[in-house]
Amino acid sequence: MEIISIVGARPQFIKLAPFRAAAAAAGHWIRVIHTGQHYDDNMSATFFRQLELPKADLNLGVGSASHAVQTARMLEGIEADILEQAPDWVVVFGDTNSTLAGALAAAKTGVPAAHVEAGIRSFNRTMPEELNRIVADHICDLLFVPSDQGMANLEREGLSQRAVRTDDIMTDTLQLVRPRLPERALEQAGVEAGEYYLLTLHRPASVDDPVMLHWMLAQVAALKRPVLFPVHPRTRQAMESAGLEPSGLVQLSPPLGYLEFQALQASARGVITDSGGIQKEAYLWEVPCFTLSTETGWTETVETGWNTLVIPRKDDLEKVVSAWLRPTEHPALYGNGHAAEAMVRELEKWPEA
Repeated sequence: MEIISIVGARPQFIKLAPFRAAAAAAGHWIRVIHTGQHYDDNMSATFFRQLELPKADLNLGVGSASHAVQTARMLEGIEADILEQAPDWVVVFGDTNSTLAGALAAAKTGVPAAHVEAGIRSFNRTMPEELNRIVADHICDLLFVPSDQGMANLEREGLSQRAVRTDDIMTDTLQLVRPRLPERALEQAGVEAGEYYLLTLHRPASVDDPVMLHWMLAQVAALKRPVLFPVHPRTRQAMESAGLEPSGLVQLSPPLGYLEFQALQASARGVITDSGGIQKEAYLWEVPCFTLSTETGWTETVETGWNTLVIPRKDDLEKVVSAWLRPTEHPALYGNGHAAEAMVRELEKWPEA
Protein backbone atom coordinates (compact mmCIF):
# COMPACT_ATOMS: atom_id res chain seq x y z
CA MET A 1 0.00 0.00 0.00
CA GLU A 2 1.32 3.44 -0.96
CA ILE A 3 0.39 6.38 1.27
CA ILE A 4 1.02 10.10 0.91
CA SER A 5 0.93 11.95 4.24
CA ILE A 6 0.41 15.72 4.25
CA VAL A 7 1.94 17.79 7.06
CA GLY A 8 2.85 21.42 7.49
CA ALA A 9 2.72 22.50 11.13
CA ARG A 10 3.93 21.46 14.58
CA PRO A 11 0.80 19.50 15.59
CA GLN A 12 0.98 17.44 12.41
CA PHE A 13 4.64 16.48 12.78
CA ILE A 14 3.74 15.15 16.22
CA LYS A 15 0.93 13.00 14.81
CA LEU A 16 2.96 11.86 11.80
CA ALA A 17 5.73 10.22 13.86
CA PRO A 18 3.76 7.24 15.27
CA PHE A 19 1.63 6.91 12.14
CA ARG A 20 4.66 6.67 9.88
CA ALA A 21 6.33 4.18 12.24
CA ALA A 22 3.22 1.96 12.34
CA ALA A 23 2.72 2.06 8.56
CA ALA A 24 6.39 1.29 7.89
CA ALA A 25 6.33 -1.58 10.39
CA ALA A 26 3.39 -3.06 8.47
CA GLY A 27 5.41 -2.91 5.24
CA HIS A 28 3.75 0.07 3.60
CA TRP A 29 5.40 2.82 1.52
CA ILE A 30 5.05 6.30 3.02
CA ARG A 31 5.69 9.52 1.15
CA VAL A 32 5.65 12.73 3.20
CA ILE A 33 4.72 16.10 1.73
CA HIS A 34 5.66 19.07 3.93
CA THR A 35 3.71 22.12 2.79
CA GLY A 36 6.09 24.53 4.51
CA GLN A 37 3.29 26.15 6.54
CA HIS A 38 5.70 26.14 9.50
CA TYR A 39 9.19 26.83 8.21
CA ASP A 40 11.15 28.28 11.14
CA ASP A 41 13.78 25.75 12.27
CA ASN A 42 12.39 25.73 15.82
CA MET A 43 8.88 25.06 14.49
CA SER A 44 9.76 22.46 11.85
CA ALA A 45 13.22 20.92 11.40
CA THR A 46 13.75 20.53 15.16
CA PHE A 47 10.59 18.42 15.37
CA PHE A 48 11.70 16.16 12.53
CA ARG A 49 15.04 15.59 14.26
CA GLN A 50 13.64 14.98 17.74
CA LEU A 51 10.81 12.75 16.52
CA GLU A 52 13.33 10.83 14.38
CA LEU A 53 11.42 11.57 11.20
CA PRO A 54 13.32 11.43 7.90
CA LYS A 55 13.39 14.57 5.79
CA ALA A 56 10.13 15.13 3.88
CA ASP A 57 10.11 13.68 0.37
CA LEU A 58 8.71 16.95 -0.95
CA ASN A 59 8.69 20.41 0.66
CA LEU A 60 6.37 22.87 -1.05
CA GLY A 61 7.82 25.84 0.85
CA VAL A 62 4.60 27.85 0.81
CA GLY A 63 5.57 29.99 3.81
CA SER A 64 3.31 32.65 5.25
CA ALA A 65 0.42 34.17 3.28
CA SER A 66 -3.30 34.80 3.56
CA HIS A 67 -5.47 31.73 4.09
CA ALA A 68 -6.64 31.73 0.46
CA VAL A 69 -3.19 32.23 -1.07
CA GLN A 70 -1.52 29.72 1.22
CA THR A 71 -4.15 27.04 0.65
CA ALA A 72 -4.12 27.62 -3.13
CA ARG A 73 -0.34 27.18 -3.29
CA MET A 74 -0.61 23.98 -1.28
CA LEU A 75 -3.40 22.63 -3.49
CA GLU A 76 -1.36 23.17 -6.62
CA GLY A 77 1.69 21.36 -5.27
CA ILE A 78 -0.16 18.51 -3.58
CA GLU A 79 -2.36 17.82 -6.59
CA ALA A 80 0.64 17.58 -8.90
CA ASP A 81 2.37 15.11 -6.59
CA ILE A 82 -0.74 12.95 -6.14
CA LEU A 83 -1.18 12.73 -9.92
CA GLU A 84 2.47 11.76 -10.36
CA GLN A 85 2.64 9.23 -7.51
CA ALA A 86 -0.88 7.70 -7.78
CA PRO A 87 -1.02 6.59 -4.12
CA ASP A 88 -3.59 4.25 -2.60
CA TRP A 89 -4.30 6.74 0.19
CA VAL A 90 -3.76 10.35 1.17
CA VAL A 91 -3.66 10.90 4.94
CA VAL A 92 -4.18 14.34 6.50
CA PHE A 93 -3.85 15.35 10.15
CA GLY A 94 -5.61 17.87 12.37
CA ASP A 95 -7.12 21.17 11.26
CA THR A 96 -4.63 23.47 9.54
CA ASN A 97 -4.63 24.84 5.99
CA SER A 98 -2.38 21.89 5.11
CA THR A 99 -5.19 19.57 6.26
CA LEU A 100 -7.73 21.33 4.09
CA ALA A 101 -5.49 21.45 1.02
CA GLY A 102 -4.55 17.78 1.30
CA ALA A 103 -8.15 16.66 1.68
CA LEU A 104 -9.32 18.80 -1.24
CA ALA A 105 -6.50 17.67 -3.52
CA ALA A 106 -7.26 14.01 -2.80
CA ALA A 107 -10.99 14.48 -3.38
CA LYS A 108 -10.44 16.36 -6.65
CA THR A 109 -8.06 13.67 -7.98
CA GLY A 110 -10.25 10.75 -6.89
CA VAL A 111 -7.78 9.29 -4.39
CA PRO A 112 -9.23 8.02 -1.07
CA ALA A 113 -8.35 10.26 1.88
CA ALA A 114 -8.27 9.63 5.62
CA HIS A 115 -8.47 12.33 8.29
CA VAL A 116 -6.59 11.78 11.54
CA GLU A 117 -8.23 13.60 14.48
CA ALA A 118 -11.65 13.83 12.88
CA GLY A 119 -14.86 14.90 14.59
CA ILE A 120 -13.45 17.67 16.78
CA ARG A 121 -15.76 20.67 16.98
CA SER A 122 -15.54 23.97 18.87
CA PHE A 123 -18.76 25.21 17.20
CA ASN A 124 -17.07 28.54 16.55
CA ARG A 125 -16.93 29.09 12.80
CA THR A 126 -14.93 32.29 13.14
CA MET A 127 -11.93 30.02 13.80
CA PRO A 128 -10.13 28.98 10.58
CA GLU A 129 -9.35 25.63 12.18
CA GLU A 130 -13.05 24.88 12.67
CA LEU A 131 -13.78 25.44 8.99
CA ASN A 132 -10.80 23.31 7.97
CA ARG A 133 -11.82 20.35 10.11
CA ILE A 134 -15.47 20.47 9.04
CA VAL A 135 -14.61 20.49 5.34
CA ALA A 136 -11.96 17.78 5.76
CA ASP A 137 -14.41 15.51 7.59
CA HIS A 138 -17.08 15.94 4.93
CA ILE A 139 -14.84 15.16 1.94
CA CYS A 140 -12.57 12.45 3.40
CA ASP A 141 -13.48 8.81 2.94
CA LEU A 142 -12.30 7.51 6.31
CA LEU A 143 -12.40 9.42 9.59
CA PHE A 144 -10.12 8.46 12.49
CA VAL A 145 -11.78 9.76 15.63
CA PRO A 146 -9.91 10.28 18.92
CA SER A 147 -12.82 10.58 21.35
CA ASP A 148 -16.41 9.65 22.14
CA GLN A 149 -17.42 13.29 21.75
CA GLY A 150 -15.89 13.30 18.27
CA MET A 151 -17.98 10.26 17.31
CA ALA A 152 -21.12 11.98 18.60
CA ASN A 153 -20.33 15.11 16.57
CA LEU A 154 -19.91 13.11 13.37
CA GLU A 155 -23.11 11.17 13.97
CA ARG A 156 -25.02 14.46 14.20
CA GLU A 157 -23.53 15.47 10.85
CA GLY A 158 -24.46 12.18 9.17
CA LEU A 159 -20.85 10.96 8.91
CA SER A 160 -20.85 8.05 11.36
CA GLN A 161 -20.57 5.40 8.61
CA ARG A 162 -17.14 6.76 7.66
CA ALA A 163 -15.96 7.17 11.25
CA VAL A 164 -13.78 4.80 13.28
CA ARG A 165 -13.01 5.35 16.97
CA THR A 166 -9.24 4.75 17.00
CA ASP A 167 -8.26 6.64 20.17
CA ASP A 168 -5.83 9.52 19.99
CA ILE A 169 -2.54 9.32 18.15
CA MET A 170 -0.98 11.94 20.43
CA THR A 171 -1.10 9.36 23.22
CA ASP A 172 1.10 7.20 21.00
CA THR A 173 3.54 10.08 20.52
CA LEU A 174 3.90 10.89 24.21
CA GLN A 175 4.52 7.24 25.04
CA LEU A 176 7.11 7.17 22.27
CA VAL A 177 9.06 10.15 23.61
CA ARG A 178 8.56 9.74 27.37
CA PRO A 179 11.84 7.81 27.87
CA ARG A 180 13.76 10.44 25.87
CA LEU A 181 12.71 13.62 27.68
CA PRO A 182 15.81 15.70 28.55
CA GLU A 183 16.65 15.41 32.25
CA ARG A 184 18.12 18.92 32.48
CA ALA A 185 15.25 20.82 30.85
CA LEU A 186 14.02 22.31 34.13
CA GLU A 187 17.53 23.14 35.32
CA GLN A 188 18.29 24.91 32.04
CA ALA A 189 15.05 26.89 32.33
CA GLY A 190 15.88 27.84 35.94
CA VAL A 191 12.72 26.36 37.47
CA GLU A 192 11.73 23.59 39.87
CA ALA A 193 9.07 20.95 39.28
CA GLY A 194 5.59 22.09 40.25
CA GLU A 195 6.68 25.68 40.87
CA TYR A 196 6.02 27.33 37.49
CA TYR A 197 3.39 27.74 34.78
CA LEU A 198 3.96 27.07 31.08
CA LEU A 199 2.32 29.51 28.65
CA THR A 200 1.62 29.32 24.91
CA LEU A 201 -0.28 31.82 22.76
CA HIS A 202 -0.61 31.76 18.98
CA ARG A 203 -4.20 31.79 17.74
CA PRO A 204 -5.32 34.82 15.71
CA ALA A 205 -8.15 35.51 18.19
CA SER A 206 -5.53 35.81 20.94
CA VAL A 207 -2.69 37.70 19.32
CA ASP A 208 -3.98 39.66 16.31
CA ASP A 209 -6.00 42.12 18.41
CA PRO A 210 -3.59 44.28 20.48
CA VAL A 211 -6.26 44.88 23.14
CA MET A 212 -6.83 41.14 23.58
CA LEU A 213 -3.11 40.36 23.60
CA HIS A 214 -2.52 43.08 26.22
CA TRP A 215 -5.25 41.57 28.42
CA MET A 216 -3.75 38.10 28.18
CA LEU A 217 -0.21 39.24 28.95
CA ALA A 218 -1.45 41.33 31.89
CA GLN A 219 -3.37 38.36 33.30
CA VAL A 220 -0.31 36.14 33.10
CA ALA A 221 1.94 38.81 34.61
CA ALA A 222 -0.34 38.92 37.67
CA LEU A 223 0.39 35.29 38.58
CA LYS A 224 2.48 34.80 41.70
CA ARG A 225 4.80 32.12 40.32
CA PRO A 226 7.22 32.06 37.38
CA VAL A 227 5.67 31.69 33.92
CA LEU A 228 7.75 30.17 31.12
CA PHE A 229 6.66 31.61 27.78
CA PRO A 230 8.23 30.12 24.63
CA VAL A 231 7.02 32.67 22.08
CA HIS A 232 5.53 31.58 18.76
CA PRO A 233 6.92 33.62 15.81
CA ARG A 234 3.53 35.14 14.96
CA THR A 235 3.02 36.07 18.63
CA ARG A 236 6.47 37.68 18.81
CA GLN A 237 5.63 39.73 15.72
CA ALA A 238 2.29 40.80 17.21
CA MET A 239 3.91 41.80 20.50
CA GLU A 240 6.55 43.87 18.74
CA SER A 241 3.98 45.55 16.49
CA ALA A 242 1.86 46.51 19.51
CA GLY A 243 4.83 47.48 21.67
CA LEU A 244 3.91 44.88 24.30
CA GLU A 245 6.27 43.13 26.67
CA PRO A 246 5.14 40.95 29.60
CA SER A 247 6.08 42.00 33.10
CA GLY A 248 5.98 40.20 36.45
CA LEU A 249 7.56 36.75 36.63
CA VAL A 250 7.14 35.96 32.92
CA GLN A 251 10.27 34.52 31.30
CA LEU A 252 10.37 34.75 27.48
CA SER A 253 12.23 32.30 25.25
CA PRO A 254 12.28 31.30 21.57
CA PRO A 255 10.10 28.30 20.60
CA LEU A 256 11.30 25.12 22.29
CA GLY A 257 12.07 21.75 20.79
CA TYR A 258 9.34 19.15 21.21
CA LEU A 259 11.22 17.11 23.81
CA GLU A 260 12.17 20.16 25.89
CA PHE A 261 8.62 21.46 25.78
CA GLN A 262 7.17 18.13 26.87
CA ALA A 263 9.65 17.86 29.75
CA LEU A 264 8.59 21.30 30.97
CA GLN A 265 4.91 20.58 30.44
CA ALA A 266 5.05 17.30 32.36
CA SER A 267 6.49 19.01 35.45
CA ALA A 268 4.55 22.29 35.35
CA ARG A 269 2.23 23.47 38.08
CA GLY A 270 -0.20 24.27 35.28
CA VAL A 271 -0.40 25.02 31.56
CA ILE A 272 -1.94 28.22 30.21
CA THR A 273 -2.74 28.08 26.51
CA ASP A 274 -5.01 28.81 23.58
CA SER A 275 -3.88 25.66 21.75
CA GLY A 276 -6.15 22.66 21.34
CA GLY A 277 -3.29 20.20 21.07
CA ILE A 278 -1.58 21.47 24.19
CA GLN A 279 -4.83 21.19 26.15
CA LYS A 280 -4.78 17.51 25.29
CA GLU A 281 -1.07 17.07 26.04
CA ALA A 282 -1.59 18.65 29.46
CA TYR A 283 -4.40 16.18 30.13
CA LEU A 284 -2.21 13.24 29.13
CA TRP A 285 0.52 14.48 31.51
CA GLU A 286 -2.09 14.92 34.28
CA VAL A 287 -1.26 18.61 34.53
CA PRO A 288 -4.06 21.19 34.97
CA CYS A 289 -4.75 23.34 31.94
CA PHE A 290 -6.22 26.84 31.85
CA THR A 291 -7.47 27.62 28.36
CA LEU A 292 -7.77 31.27 27.35
CA SER A 293 -10.88 30.89 25.22
CA THR A 294 -14.66 30.84 25.25
CA GLU A 295 -14.75 27.29 23.88
CA THR A 296 -12.72 24.15 23.22
CA GLY A 297 -12.98 21.20 20.88
CA TRP A 298 -11.76 18.98 23.74
CA THR A 299 -14.83 19.31 25.92
CA GLU A 300 -14.15 16.08 27.77
CA THR A 301 -11.03 17.62 29.35
CA VAL A 302 -13.25 20.33 30.83
CA GLU A 303 -15.93 17.89 31.95
CA THR A 304 -13.38 15.82 33.89
CA GLY A 305 -12.08 18.93 35.67
CA TRP A 306 -8.55 18.91 34.25
CA ASN A 307 -9.13 21.83 31.88
CA THR A 308 -10.73 25.16 32.77
CA LEU A 309 -11.93 27.74 30.27
CA VAL A 310 -10.78 31.25 31.19
CA ILE A 311 -13.09 33.63 29.34
CA PRO A 312 -11.03 36.44 27.78
CA ARG A 313 -11.64 39.97 29.08
CA LYS A 314 -14.08 38.60 31.65
CA ASP A 315 -12.44 36.11 34.01
CA ASP A 316 -9.54 36.74 36.37
CA LEU A 317 -6.82 34.19 35.62
CA GLU A 318 -5.21 34.40 39.05
CA LYS A 319 -8.54 33.72 40.78
CA VAL A 320 -9.33 30.82 38.44
CA VAL A 321 -5.92 29.26 38.98
CA SER A 322 -6.08 29.69 42.75
CA ALA A 323 -9.56 28.14 42.94
CA TRP A 324 -8.67 25.01 40.94
CA LEU A 325 -8.95 21.70 42.82
CA ARG A 326 -7.24 18.57 41.57
CA PRO A 327 -9.82 15.96 40.42
CA THR A 328 -9.79 12.61 42.17
CA GLU A 329 -9.99 10.72 38.85
CA HIS A 330 -8.16 10.83 35.52
CA PRO A 331 -10.03 8.71 32.94
CA ALA A 332 -8.07 7.30 30.00
CA LEU A 333 -10.00 9.43 27.51
CA TYR A 334 -7.58 9.04 24.63
CA GLY A 335 -6.56 5.40 24.62
CA ASN A 336 -3.46 3.44 25.51
CA GLY A 337 -0.98 4.33 22.79
CA HIS A 338 -2.02 2.04 19.93
CA ALA A 339 -4.03 4.44 17.79
CA ALA A 340 -1.57 4.47 14.88
CA GLU A 341 -1.66 0.69 14.58
CA ALA A 342 -5.47 0.78 14.53
CA MET A 343 -5.43 3.39 11.76
CA VAL A 344 -3.10 1.34 9.58
CA ARG A 345 -5.34 -1.72 10.00
CA GLU A 346 -8.35 0.30 8.89
CA LEU A 347 -6.53 1.56 5.81
CA GLU A 348 -5.55 -2.01 4.93
CA LYS A 349 -9.10 -3.31 4.97
CA TRP A 350 -10.85 -0.39 3.24
CA PRO A 351 -12.54 -0.71 0.87
CA GLU A 352 -13.57 -4.23 1.75
CA ALA A 353 -13.31 -5.28 -1.88
